[in-house]
Amino acid sequence: MTKYDENSIKTLSSLDHIRLRSGMYVGRLGDGSNFEDGIYILIKEIVDNAIDEFIMGHGRKIEIKRDDDGTITVRDYGRGIPLGKLKDAVSQINTGAKYNDEVFQFSVGLNGVGTKAVNALSEHFHAVSFRDGAWAEAIFAAGVLKKHRQGKKSSQKDGTWVQFRPDHSLFGEYQFNEEFILQRLWNYAYLNAGLAILYNKQKIFSNGGLKDLLANEVGDAELYGIAHYRDERLEFALTHTSNYGETYFSFVNGQFTADGGTHQSAFREGVLKGVNEFFKKNYAGEDVREGIAGAVAVRLKEPQFEGQTKNKLGNSDIRGWIVNQVREAVADFLFRNQGAAKKLEAKITQNEKLRKELNTVRKESREAAKRISLKIPKLKDCKFHRGDRDKRGEESTIFITEGDSATGSMVGARDVYTQAIFSLRGKPQNMYAKKRGEIYRNEELYNMMMALGIEEDVATLRYQRIVIATDADHDGFHIRNLLLTFFLQYFEELVVANHMYILETPLFRVRNKKETRYCYSEAERARAVQEIRGAEVTRFKGLGEISPREFGQFIGEDMRIVPVNLKTIKDIQETLTFFMGKNTPERRAFIMENLI
Repeated sequence: MTKYDENSIKTLSSLDHIRLRSGMYVGRLGDGSNFEDGIYILIKEIVDNAIDEFIMGHGRKIEIKRDDDGTITVRDYGRGIPLGKLKDAVSQINTGAKYNDEVFQFSVGLNGVGTKAVNALSEHFHAVSFRDGAWAEAIFAAGVLKKHRQGKKSSQKDGTWVQFRPDHSLFGEYQFNEEFILQRLWNYAYLNAGLAILYNKQKIFSNGGLKDLLANEVGDAELYGIAHYRDERLEFALTHTSNYGETYFSFVNGQFTADGGTHQSAFREGVLKGVNEFFKKNYAGEDVREGIAGAVAVRLKEPQFEGQTKNKLGNSDIRGWIVNQVREAVADFLFRNQGAAKKLEAKITQNEKLRKELNTVRKESREAAKRISLKIPKLKDCKFHRGDRDKRGEESTIFITEGDSATGSMVGARDVYTQAIFSLRGKPQNMYAKKRGEIYRNEELYNMMMALGIEEDVATLRYQRIVIATDADHDGFHIRNLLLTFFLQYFEELVVANHMYILETPLFRVRNKKETRYCYSEAERARAVQEIRGAEVTRFKGLGEISPREFGQFIGEDMRIVPVNLKTIKDIQETLTFFMGKNTPERRAFIMENLI
């Protein structure tokens, strides 16, 4: 047995703690294939500091550069870090101005911890501050100071220049995804109207704030001109589309809150009250909000988030003033825009009619629903779920897979506490352009909806992650497309809120008596065959061919899942029409061109 005594107790320096427990500071490490991977959080933490300067009224431009070797450079034109404290401010935990409300009222970053984490997790970190004609610089490697000096003469404008390169010994062979970086930078621009961001000579700028964000997302799908409101603490924009459900983009101090929270629920309540006040009616919330697309951002001095990921706001004291401001602004918008008011009234009336039709279908399915609610066929549930008090609920995942063989391998390998499995019998129905009531006439899709807990509202989703796990062949890809069509058609907010993923499993196993390597591509297989002498190569044709003993590692800590991302929601219907609608000459030409 391992000896446990005084010598077992270790005291780590702040630097060692960050490098050893990096997940506490930047979440997951990752290789750059996920929007939330650590290399993007490092960029975010440095840019956040520049944004804080802009919010406080200093500097209207931020310059960002990314080199091919992964080096990131950020230059702002704010006040500059006080020169005598530069070294400590970028390396010493609990040192910074973010704890002073008079200096930073609505801090975006991690309360002064972010820059230190970037420093500690970078193989190269170089910071220079320009202030009142003087300068100071500090250079680090893996968080260890290599050079520090100050000078009294500088022709540079005030501000801070930071350059870093994520540590390959921690992050491995990472690769930046340009779309992920641009998505974050555009969010910064929308949330900080008037701020110019120059990224690799590309200008990212918004003068309309969240109105521009929503216009870019919905495009021509809007039913009426976007309503927009902005003051020091609250900004929102909204319109309606012909899509199903409710779609929201919510932010707190610049942080995207994928799971919403009190600010989003207060916004929804305020919209309902504003609409009813204007029309002098008592419309139901689901009728007013069906098809809504909204963006809301708040700035708070002390935001309280639920969970480590900061995906959901928990402040209960903000509800009242947000509801009132939204109510007044919505009523005022409708009063000033009579054309929009008429279109909204027609939309609400149509929603009422569709809801009553849907309720009729639900009533017809009530007896079946009672039987299914006792035990949903093909569902192997887990113990903890999203929303549970136990924090393991945040890790809950449901795998949607095909066939009994694949399901059998996964059932034997899964974590019964946090991983559930829903098994499809075969290819689900193509739900493109079908009314929502068709779900109730399709037993399998109905069972899946009930298993996920999203019949009434996606807010009641029972699992944090929905992972589509199909074979890596033509049939598997077809099933994946059919499932994505179902979710994008009726529950697009699940995709917007980052709940949808695709499971990657190995295509090949390359091994000899001493070593086994699993390969996810032809290139990886070729490399493995060269490096492993006398290798035997096995091609996995389906998930069911992987034994439960092997499968465990593919859905464990090192599970490879690819998030389903949307560039904009305005492209959803066009994309679904092209791939899942009626055959057209354009689609046939596309298939023939890409068939090989």
